[in-house]
Amino acid sequence: MSQTLQSVRGMNDILPDEAEFWELFEDTVRAWLKAYGYRPIRMPIVEPTPLFKRAIGEVTDIVEKEMYSFEDSLNGELLTLRPEGTAGCVRAVIQHGLANQIPRRLYYIGQMFRHERPQKGRYRQFHQLGVEVFGLEGPDVDAELILMTARLWRLLKLDDAVTLQLNSLGSSYARSMYREKLVHYFEQHHDTLDEDSRRRLHSNPLRILDSKNPELAQIIAAAPKLTEHLDEESRTHFLDLCSQLDAAGVRYQINPCLVRGLDYYGRTVFEWVTDKLGAQGTVCAGGRFDGLVEQLGGKATPAVGFAIGLERLTSLLDAGVVPLEQYQPHAYLVRVGDAAQRHALLLAERLRDEVPGLRLQLNHGGGSFKNQLKRADKSGAALALVMGEEEVVNGTVGIKSLREQAEQQTLGLDQIVPFLRDYVAGRK
Repeated sequence: MSQTLQSVRGMNDILPDEAEFWELFEDTVRAWLKAYGYRPIRMPIVEPTPLFKRAIGEVTDIVEKEMYSFEDSLNGELLTLRPEGTAGCVRAVIQHGLANQIPRRLYYIGQMFRHERPQKGRYRQFHQLGVEVFGLEGPDVDAELILMTARLWRLLKLDDAVTLQLNSLGSSYARSMYREKLVHYFEQHHDTLDEDSRRRLHSNPLRILDSKNPELAQIIAAAPKLTEHLDEESRTHFLDLCSQLDAAGVRYQINPCLVRGLDYYGRTVFEWVTDKLGAQGTVCAGGRFDGLVEQLGGKATPAVGFAIGLERLTSLLDAGVVPLEQYQPHAYLVRVGDAAQRHALLLAERLRDEVPGLRLQLNHGGGSFKNQLKRADKSGAALALVMGEEEVVNGTVGIKSLREQAEQQTLGLDQIVPFLRDYVAGRK
């Protein structure tokens, strides 16, 4: 007997019960984004490897360790399964001239890939929602993005489960000046640093601030703070952002060690974090990437955005409170006898045409009347529509309630459409 094949570790199937929950969640997300004027964009899953090296940074965990990269056997081009969405979105904006039509508000939902040790909330194939704004440089759009996410938490009833952390990385010049101070400080603690931090000391010292090594916590806490070395323009931007969040009643914590793991960020950075998912506590993260469009070959364009890991977010949600009955049929059409088999097939199509929103499941595979009723009950339908030889001759349909105590009734074919319209309308 041949060996049963399994999915790749860390790349998971999403089975129907969970997939239905995801669809309902995504419907909520899309309606939320439309309310703020965002439009969808879909980028390829595979991009040129240099795109991520240039955008994310050579000395980052993603580029150094986590990318799924390969050589195209046809032309030798180096390709990578996208590890995040912003770089590909910026590439598309430049390639198709979208930056000339600013401001642009875009969003995407799709799979990302990172080669890392799978654990709860951290997978090799995962789904991400990305939201990006191009052409607006003021702190007001930063504030709106944060207010947007705060609204989403309220919609999902998660506002008590997440906390906002905020920081400013300043301008590239301010960071370069700060970088020198940081290198000097950490050099004094060189022997205490772990291997990763020593490797990054001269290439990307800000990433040391984001270390999760508890043995470095005290040293990092005493390190110079970037917020104390901001350029005046970035400081004003950050204070204005905080003022707008204060006015809107959004609570936040300023975290001077929040630097994000991607090199393209500058000025505003933020994360929504939770203590309910163990080590993988970041649910939403984002910030400004004003220099990235120019860095990838476009015209200088201010930009800001955020990404939400959908596996982490959905794991915070209680599937039991989501109305999964939206996927259950309103009615199950039972058909007994040869004539009913043919007539019921046509009736089902007519009802779907004439009753907007009707979810109707037609019995297939034959079976006795009793067995078909069992299938109807198992489907979750509230009504069984019954068509047998007698109903075909008389031009009628039987209606049996499966969830309530009620007598079975019989309606003519001209009556069944308005009956079902009223029934569906009453359950929206």
